[in-house]
Amino acid sequence: MKHWHQALVCATLISLAGCDAGRKSGEQPAPIEQSSSTAETELDAASLPGEVARLVTDAVPGIQIQGAERKEREGRVYYDVEGKRADGSEVELDVLNEGGRYEIVEIQRDIPWTEAPESARSAAAASAKPFEPVRVIESKQTDGSVIYELFADGAPQKPALEVQVKDGKAEVLREEWPH
Repeated sequence: MKHWHQALVCATLISLAGCDAGRKSGEQPAPIEQSSSTAETELDAASLPGEVARLVTDAVPGIQIQGAERKEREGRVYYDVEGKRADGSEVELDVLNEGGRYEIVEIQRDIPWTEAPESARSAAAASAKPFEPVRVIESKQTDGSVIYELFADGAPQKPALEVQVKDGKAEVLREEWPH
């Protein structure tokens, strides 16, 4: 969901274009974004490695996979798989590939700031740069913690603040969460 808005636009355009009708069978998709630290390639559900698709469907039963991105960042390879739960709500799962082994590292969804725990809201309010977030992504981690990515008005690309809640305690992160 870090690029949810971009993925949603891409998914809509792909749907309108006839589900990638212009690409030949077996042809790899072109990268959608290149930067010095991250290379991203758009994928459709059929292009996901089988193990990634199985992990995602096991973690979110009934998910309708709508698309994915393969990302190479700082020597790590991720698959950001986007879809809808059986109830229609949007979800993204980040799957890390380490040495050919796949592991879900976080499950993300957008939430209203009022749904975040009071401890997270209090930590953000007490930070050096308090603000009212215009977007909040809740990222459940495999270590049991939850990261709340808070986006400021006019800055949709990177969270302005991240708050980690673990074992009931909230703290503002000083460094960007690695996933």
